[in-house]
Amino acid sequence: MEIFIRWVETHQASCFFKSVLGIECPGCGTQRAFIYLLKGELIQSFHTYPPLILFLSLIIFLSLHLIFKFQNGGTYLKYLFISTAIIVLINFIYRLINH
Repeated sequence: MEIFIRWVETHQASCFFKSVLGIECPGCGTQRAFIYLLKGELIQSFHTYPPLILFLSLIIFLSLHLIFKFQNGGTYLKYLFISTAIIVLINFIYRLINH
């Protein structure tokens, strides 16, 4: 696992949005937060990119729903998606104001 984490750290993609416009995009910080999460540093991961945990839970629930066809899974996915989108938007606005 340590080799994988080191590989991910050295192969991070640069942000096209930031390099062209000079400001962070709504997803800036996701890669660094994911690396912290892989290392088990939950608090640092959350501080780097708060929407990551919600986004990962959305992906996991979507995958499980596609396999097991949960009875109100579509409704739960809709609310989880809306919540994730709102948190991403709030985080983006916060970073624009404070950075």
